[in-house]
Parts: sequence; structure tokens; C-alpha cells
Amino acid sequence: MGFFVFLPLILPLTAVPIARLTEQHLHPRGAARLMTVISAVMAVCSVLCLGLIGVVGTAQIPGNPLPDSWSDPVVRHALPYHETVGTAAMWLLVLVAFTCCRTVVRHLRVRSRARRALAGLPEGPAGGPAGEEGLAVLPDRNPYAYALPGSPGRVVVSTGMLDGLAEDEREALLAHERAHLRHRHHRYLLTTQLAACVNPFLRPLQAAVAFSAERWADEESAQAVGDRRITARAVARAALVSHAAPAPGFAAFAAPAAAQPGPVPRRVAALLGPVPTARNWPPAKTPAGLAAMVAAAGTAASALCALNAAVALLVVLKAVTPL
Repeated sequence: MGFFVFLPLILPLTAVPIARLTEQHLHPRGAARLMTVISAVMAVCSVLCLGLIGVVGTAQIPGNPLPDSWSDPVVRHALPYHETVGTAAMWLLVLVAFTCCRTVVRHLRVRSRARRALAGLPEGPAGGPAGEEGLAVLPDRNPYAYALPGSPGRVVVSTGMLDGLAEDEREALLAHERAHLRHRHHRYLLTTQLAACVNPFLRPLQAAVAFSAERWADEESAQAVGDRRITARAVARAALVSHAAPAPGFAAFAAPAAAQPGPVPRRVAALLGPVPTARNWPPAKTPAGLAAMVAAAGTAASALCALNAAVALLVVLKAVTPL
């Protein structure tokens, strides 16, 4: 195992450049998928390595339920600073498990609470063809709109938001929220959120995926209404009417896009520009292409290090375990 077992814990740093550059040369759809895969793989590798470090480092501690042969000096020699590092790894695993469970429970609780609140409201067409997700209009002066995932998903919008938009802008807004439901963006967001709970170095990817999901929905909306300027105007107007309004209190998957003021100017600028290319990998001779290759190499190295450490530990344990 050696020091290579620690590499998956720091290799997520190789994905930071692609998180900052991916929007320049990739379609938002490809960017969201690419960064979600990178986050998931690196998070799994981080957990695996923490577990291996913990097993090796704490095997010799009295009272440990592991077999006595696992505390053999040959096993302890497989990991530098075995006892101290192993104990720290076990505490980190406990913290990671607690944080991930809390995130999932909060996510499910908010979804359940939102669905109960909407249970008595009539369901109508969400401004689209038959079979699209239903639309729930809440009589609330606070402007907000969000996509509530589920079976079926629903688009929720307040009268305050609808009153602040023109008719074509309303259509663009609803198309944006339907795109979130149709492409299950909440799964991308939850995956990267859990990955960031596992390894804080993955937080830039979490923010980048959240922005890419909004851009993805923007492009779907622009295609649905047939005019990118209408969607850009809807995004800007929604941000203006919801400025300083209290948040609706839902989780990240339900938060209105306009409640995130930072990315709004970038989204509007992107919609006023040309249609993004459909490529899922940036050109090699660009900064984004170089960053993508670095991130891919870091992800591959993380997976190989984790696999190598797991195989090495299995070989050592098999050698010291009596038949």
C-alpha cells in the first residue's frame, strides 16, 4: 500500500481546473455529466482508501473486532504511521457517514414535506404537451419557481413570480423547470453534494455541476420557446423580481434559479451568445481540453491507487491469516 493509499484523498485537486473551465468549450449537458462522473469516482476512491487505512491502522488496537492476525507486523508495515493515521481515518469515516446520511435525510424530508404541502392542490398541464409534469400554482406574493422531483414530478410556481413575467417569459420559465424534471437534475446535484461531503476538495465540482444544470435547463428552455433572447429575458426578469424575496425554504434541488444571483449574469450572457457546441469533450489544444485531460488522469490515478491498495491489503491479509 505505502504512501500511494493516500493519493486518492488529494487527487480531487486535479479536477479543480476543469470545474472552472468546462463551461467555455462544452455543452452544459456534457459538462454536468462529466463532472458528476468525476466526483462520484473520486468520492468512492476516497472512501475506499479511508477504509483501508482504518483497517490497517487500527487492527492492533485492543478490543478491535478484527482477527488477531490482522495486527501482524507485516500488515502494519503496509501503511506508514499506521496507528495514528488509522485512528484518524476511522474518525473521518464516521464523520463522512454522518454527513452523508444527514444530507440524504434532509433531502428526502424536504421532498416529502413539499409533496404533502402540494397534495391538496389541483394538477394542471405545465404549459406543455399532454403527459408533461404537472403545474402547481401557489397563491403567494413571494416570487419563486422550482421543480419538485418525484413520480410524477411537479413544477411549482407562485403567483408573485407569474405576475412579474410576460406571457412568453412565463413559457420560458416553465420550460426551464420542466427540463430540470425531465433530465433528473436533482440526481446530479445530490451525487455531487454527497461527493463533496466525502472529500471537501470536490466542492468546486459541486458548484460547477449546479451551474451547468441551470445552463442545461436554460438551453432546453430556449429550444422549447424557439428564441434564446426570450429565455435570457426570463432569467434576468425572474432574478429581478425575486431579488430580496425570502427563500421558499426548499433544498438545493428545489431552490429557484433566480435565488442564486451570482451565476445569473453569466447565464444571461451565455444565452445572448451563440448556441453551445454539442461536444462532450473540449478540444485538446485549449485550456479546457488540458484541464479535462488532467482531471481524467487524476480520476484514473485515483481509481488505480485505490484498487492497488485494496489488492495489496487482500494479499497481505491472506498471507498472514492462518488456514
